[in-house]
Amino acid sequence: MTQDQGTTSARPTTTAPGEPSDPPSRRRLHGLRVRLRAFRMTVRARPHWNLAWRCGIGFLGTVVLILGVIAIPYPGPGWLIVFTGLGILSTEFEWAGRVLRFARRYYDRWVAWVKRQNTFVQLLLALATGLIVLATLWLLDALWIVARLVGLGHWTWLHSPIMA
Repeated sequence: MTQDQGTTSARPTTTAPGEPSDPPSRRRLHGLRVRLRAFRMTVRARPHWNLAWRCGIGFLGTVVLILGVIAIPYPGPGWLIVFTGLGILSTEFEWAGRVLRFARRYYDRWVAWVKRQNTFVQLLLALATGLIVLATLWLLDALWIVARLVGLGHWTWLHSPIMA
């Protein structure tokens, strides 16, 4: 028995000497993907489980998509939430993948168009967005609730006609 027997690792190296190896987090992520694919194949092989899985993904993706559509005019990641909802749905439904590609393409075109516009047009778009936010806050009675909290309950014009 030579001196270096038993000191070598049982795992073969996949990189040449001097090349950096994958970080442990990447290896763990790869292992997780492999296990998830195996789980999905198991579920797909059983029709009832597959139907339940698709219904669950459909429900979750639809909820995230609706929340994203609601959040679009507000400051924050509205479009990111929409794309996340479509991404969830596209894991099981081909139509959602087509809609996701279409929406991303037109979103990118819209952002590029807005960036090409002069400052006045950009300010008008920001003003329109602000008005949409105020209108929805008013319709959802959020302005009335805040007015009552700060002692302006006599401002009845802030009360929403829908929530009255």
